[in-house]
Amino acid sequence: MRTVTAPSAVRPFPYPPAMLIVLLWLAAAALPLPAVASISGPEQAGSPAAAPRAVVALSVAPPAPAALAVPDDLPLGALRLPPGFTVELYARVPNARQMALGTRTLFVGSMRAGLVHALPLDDTLRPMRVLRLAEGLPLPAGVAFRDGSLYVSAVSRLLRYDGVEEWAHAGAASAPSGPGSPQPGPSPSPVTVRADLPSETHHGAKVLGFGPDGLLYVPVGAPCNVCRTGPRHGVILRMRADGSGEEVFARGVRNTVGFDWHPETRELWFTDNGRDWLGDDLPPDELNHAPVPGLDFGFPYCHGGTIPDPEYGGLGSCAAATPPARNLGPHVASLGMAFYTGRQFPAEYRGQVFIAEHGSWNRSTRIGYRVTLVRLEQGRAVSYEPFAEGWLRDGAPWGRPAALLVLPDGSLLIADDYAGAIYRVRYAGR
Repeated sequence: MRTVTAPSAVRPFPYPPAMLIVLLWLAAAALPLPAVASISGPEQAGSPAAAPRAVVALSVAPPAPAALAVPDDLPLGALRLPPGFTVELYARVPNARQMALGTRTLFVGSMRAGLVHALPLDDTLRPMRVLRLAEGLPLPAGVAFRDGSLYVSAVSRLLRYDGVEEWAHAGAASAPSGPGSPQPGPSPSPVTVRADLPSETHHGAKVLGFGPDGLLYVPVGAPCNVCRTGPRHGVILRMRADGSGEEVFARGVRNTVGFDWHPETRELWFTDNGRDWLGDDLPPDELNHAPVPGLDFGFPYCHGGTIPDPEYGGLGSCAAATPPARNLGPHVASLGMAFYTGRQFPAEYRGQVFIAEHGSWNRSTRIGYRVTLVRLEQGRAVSYEPFAEGWLRDGAPWGRPAALLVLPDGSLLIADDYAGAIYRVRYAGR
């Protein structure tokens, strides 16, 4: 319950009426103009949004709730999935973003909360506890597990936590579970792998992933809505696990917050968030395919494969850029993506792409707030359709899908950073 302290007494206003009018006029003149929706979208915490230079069909989104209004009992009955699928609450994790799976532990980064959580799993892959592994980190959105260690992004730093599974399962066995239960002993201290990654916080939260080549992939977004980028911005970097051997794998990427490798071809696919302030319906977000290193995907001069940027179109030609594998919805904030590698879902879902759409902020009418499915045929993206919907009700969200992960039993986890939850989707049959 929030406590409001009332003033002890009401004092008369100390100025005459004429001066009161002048003061009120000055105060009104100092007020900011109405802002766009306060639900945060692609623009990261800690940095001001870039002022638009060329505004085309500028639209202002309706204001968002002043505070997070998510009920304790989440309305899972509002979620709609294809016939035969069920969804359940898997865990409550504050501000849950990217997830990484160890041999018997789920790790979750909490970007804006500055936290990293460890969830030791039992034999049925259910979490036994939610443990706090790290706190006070700047934008720790990215987590990746490799050879018994957890890698965590913290804007300019790349950290490694060793012995995390042993710590998590020792804590689950030694301490009682339930809300408010004490944490186990001190968590492992991190080893700094890198401390020289780009430090801008605008699009500075970096997701992580180890590829089939054993290298660590680290996207670095553009530090702006749209601008000319330097050699280490608007790119996907890759490096060895010890941080050495950094190289640019792909460039012309505004801000990718999700990527995965095709289970058969082992080629990289990734989402990319389109720029803002070109109106409600331009440009689209993108699903991109990078079968080889060295490709340029067009930012900042080209969007969606065919749309020259009104400010930076002269920097390059759309014909020279690598086109998207599939254009997605405009401003849907396509974040996490995952190939479905399990066998629990029907066969038509295997090897297909699931995308978490965090939801729009730069539209007059909100869209996204769902999980979508892109179907592939012979390496081509041939369709784009909803898979799970219902987080947006009457124009207002109660949840925002942010990241995806396929568990070894074939069920699909969906992290929701707005509701502070992780859901588990299963196929139960007709």
